[in-house]
Amino acid sequence: MPEGGTALCFDYGTRRTGVAVGQRLTGTARPLTTLDTPQGKPDWRAIDALLREWRPAQLVVGRPTRMDGTAVPMTEVAEDFARELGERFRLPVALVDERLSSRAAETLLREQRAEGRRGRIDKADVDRYAAALLLEDWLAQPPTDTHP
Repeated sequence: MPEGGTALCFDYGTRRTGVAVGQRLTGTARPLTTLDTPQGKPDWRAIDALLREWRPAQLVVGRPTRMDGTAVPMTEVAEDFARELGERFRLPVALVDERLSSRAAETLLREQRAEGRRGRIDKADVDRYAAALLLEDWLAQPPTDTHP
């Protein structure tokens, strides 16, 4: 990814997909949106619109695993999504470990609520904040191989 390039991150799920945007130059990410996953399938139209709007140089997808790093049933689903994402949009896709990302997002959102900076928290909030945390983790890592 170019040094100052934009990246989009997807916390893919069979009900919702959290999306975040970030910059390699600043190493920061922010929650962007949460997409519905109709009938457990990606909303390719919505994803296409996001890619046209943000023009990312890199895509990142959370890869769920057990705490010991072994695969869970959702691991293959996320990997398939990442593979199709790269094929459809001809962009590099990196997988990032998403262990505890949703829990960290919930903690962050609860802290914001306790400080009076936000109201009610719903699952869509958690999904997009988890995507932002995943993307910040990925941006903090040295560049590695990705696959288109």
